[in-house]
Amino acid sequence: MPAGKRIADAIDLVRRIVRHNLKIVFAGKFVYFLGGAVLFYLGVTAINIFGEEAVPTAGTVYDLLLFPGLLLVFYPTVFGIQQDVDTRMIEILFGIPDYRYKVWLVRLVLIYAIVFALLVPLALFAELALAPIDVGAMVWELMFPIFFLGGVAFMLSTVVRSGNGTAVIMIVLAAGFLFAAGQIGASRWNVFLNPFRLPDGMNESVWADVILKNRIFLAAGAVVSFLAGLFNLQKREKFV
Repeated sequence: MPAGKRIADAIDLVRRIVRHNLKIVFAGKFVYFLGGAVLFYLGVTAINIFGEEAVPTAGTVYDLLLFPGLLLVFYPTVFGIQQDVDTRMIEILFGIPDYRYKVWLVRLVLIYAIVFALLVPLALFAELALAPIDVGAMVWELMFPIFFLGGVAFMLSTVVRSGNGTAVIMIVLAAGFLFAAGQIGASRWNVFLNPFRLPDGMNESVWADVILKNRIFLAAGAVVSFLAGLFNLQKREKFV
């Protein structure tokens, strides 16, 4: 078979795999989460535009975009496993060698690629409507807490095996993280640390070190959570 034909067949196969998994991952109620995220974002943006508060900054935009980003990753990571169980797709997937790497790893990559792509136009709109920002840097920084909380949600979904149960636990956890953020402030352990809001009286080099360590903490926590979730998916008897 000519090399060109093999390449074309491989591209077509990847395209079909991506399209099929997108239908599975973002099916069901995802459109409601997407609509809710956009409406919330537009509503809060309008309040900032027409309000009489201080002039919005990059820190304001970060806070404004974080909640829609979390909403976008919430549904596919929380309810994805339950969808597989409900449709009995889980039984088929367990028949595939290296199930965790060939199926859900692809889905996780797609989930975050789509969330990243959806955040870009929201950040561009914020740049036009609220404050001058570096769109690339803004979306990049937003992905760290989104990556971390999405990883925790995915791991919990493989333990609880119920979308509704996982959703309740994640809401409680997020509320706990938010409460802790108010107590620990500009700490490297703050899940919701805003890298665009320099604390009063803190040296910029010290702040940069805090941000770096915070991002390492979030990235490491996310990777551990995803690996734990993928490991849990090997326990066939818990799902079938």
